[in-house]
Amino acid sequence: MTLFLILVIVAIVLGLIGAVAEGLFYLLIIGIAVFIGALVYLVLHIRRSGRRHRTLR
Repeated sequence: MTLFLILVIVAIVLGLIGAVAEGLFYLLIIGIAVFIGALVYLVLHIRRSGRRHRTLR
């Protein structure tokens, strides 16, 4: 979960720099890609943790 939060913070920082700084539009694109990667990581993490808690009878 810590990795997810770090990725979101990095995505926000890159997105802000890319949106504000002139000529650094590629940082905005990288920030969006990192944010999407963080969401994919979160979904995979939730799916994996959900399977471990089931008990077999």
